Amino acid sequence: MRRNKLVFCIFAIASISFFSCSSSTEKKEDISKAQTEPIEHETFSLQKGMLTSTLQIPGELTAFQQVDIYAKVNSYVKKLLVDVGSQVNAGQLIAVLEAPEITSQLAAAESRLKSQEAIYISSKATYDRLYKTSQTPGTIAQNDLDMAMAKQNSDLALLESAKANYKEVMETKNYLEIRAPFSGVISMRNVNLGAFVGPAGKGSDLPIFVLQEQKKLRMIISVPEAFTDYVNKKSEVKFTVKALPNQTFTAKVARLAGAVGNRLRSERVEMDVYNDNKKLLPGMAAEVTLPLPSNDSSFVVPKSALVNSTIKPFVIKLENGKAKWVNVEPGRAVDDKVEIYGKLSVGDELVKTATEEIRDGSEIKTVLKIGN
Repeated sequence: MRRNKLVFCIFAIASISFFSCSSSTEKKEDISKAQTEPIEHETFSLQKGMLTSTLQIPGELTAFQQVDIYAKVNSYVKKLLVDVGSQVNAGQLIAVLEAPEITSQLAAAESRLKSQEAIYISSKATYDRLYKTSQTPGTIAQNDLDMAMAKQNSDLALLESAKANYKEVMETKNYLEIRAPFSGVISMRNVNLGAFVGPAGKGSDLPIFVLQEQKKLRMIISVPEAFTDYVNKKSEVKFTVKALPNQTFTAKVARLAGAVGNRLRSERVEMDVYNDNKKLLPGMAAEVTLPLPSNDSSFVVPKSALVNSTIKPFVIKLENGKAKWVNVEPGRAVDDKVEIYGKLSVGDELVKTATEEIRDGSEIKTVLKIGN
């Protein structure tokens, strides 16, 4: 009995060892087989396309024209014919000033002009008589005739000087009447009757009036350097303002700065906004939707095909049944699509869902080829 039991135990241990070794060998063979078989991935054929995206950017509305109106000469305010909110037309009289010294200067200039006119008339008459008499030989010496002509020319020069002086004083007097340089709205008034005014920094620090053109406004935005290539004068934008949240306005790009500012690294872009109903006001902040259409076609792939590696972004290209990492530069992203730029060609087969786990040079088996 003991002998039979010993034989049975030895047989059982041998059987267990055999089956254990056999199972371990089978597992190793399965793992080795899995490692050598190509991994299956979805791929697509690379094609070119054109993405159209939009950029949300803040903007500012300003008056199309705005001017600070100062007095040209030191004077006192005599009449104010408009006030804040007044609509004025180009050339309209908006204020009258007074300066007694200018009135005195004008009277003196007019007196000198009349005096010089009389002197010139007298010298001209003298020369004319001498010249007529000199037609008879021996009656008038040539020297006397020359002196009379010189006197006439001198008086004529003094007359012209008096006329210029009178005109200058008259022009200065005209500065006492202030007229609107263009049509618009008076948005600010800083003086009252009797106030002493003058050129900026002399008579007064603040302007008499601030005049704005409000029927036409400027929309000003700063486009970041990365997007300047997508903006042109044909671009039409839409914008909203907080004061009118339920309304959307449109404007067309009118002016491009053509340079990138050093401070914000952006380009100044201006649009003309027609504001006949005056719903919009200068100084309002706007939220602008700027379209960014592509100027040329580029490679467009699903976002899942782009691997944002810590070293450099890349896509995985299928080449002779093996994975090849191709470094690319990503462009704009719209929804689930993204532009890429790199050493690629139309028709290249790329992995749709790429990861760093797909090593460069590893074998790939295409399970399904789809469009991008």
